Amino acid sequence: MPTSFHSIGRWLYARAENLLAAMLATMFVVFIIQIVFRYLLNLPIGWTHEISVMMWLWMVLFGTAFVVRDSEEIRFDILYSAAGPRTRRVMVLVSSLSLVVLFSISLPAVIDYIAFMKVEKTAYLKIRFDYLYSIYGIFAVAMIVRQLYLAYQAVWGSKANEFDPTKASSGV
Repeated sequence: MPTSFHSIGRWLYARAENLLAAMLATMFVVFIIQIVFRYLLNLPIGWTHEISVMMWLWMVLFGTAFVVRDSEEIRFDILYSAAGPRTRRVMVLVSSLSLVVLFSISLPAVIDYIAFMKVEKTAYLKIRFDYLYSIYGIFAVAMIVRQLYLAYQAVWGSKANEFDPTKASSGV
């Protein structure tokens, strides 16, 4: 991969992390506001709950689509760890292609449903549900692309990475 693509990719990844951090900060601040209004001022407000739920939904799906690396995903890998390199490649290929097929089959219905949801709005902030749930369409497309890349790597890429629990880190 040319270095210019690599540096652009690193820059985009850093901005995605920044956006995810901003969503987390927003969710935290709104949560604190909700606690203050409900328990200190005895004045419950609903918009804070809406924003918290929206931020959680977007954080999980946006983060999974653009920030979490494949090696950082939580998985049950007892069988994968016990298998040899060739079997691991087959396992990655089968699971990746299965996910590509499932996401691809569901994608038209997902897009239809998201488009249909433009008639509904949230209770307090009046945000259209199609805007709110559009992240799932983006997530589904990102998962298709990611799984196709993993399938490509399993067939033509380098040797499957061995997981070494002694080298696990928090990503820093």
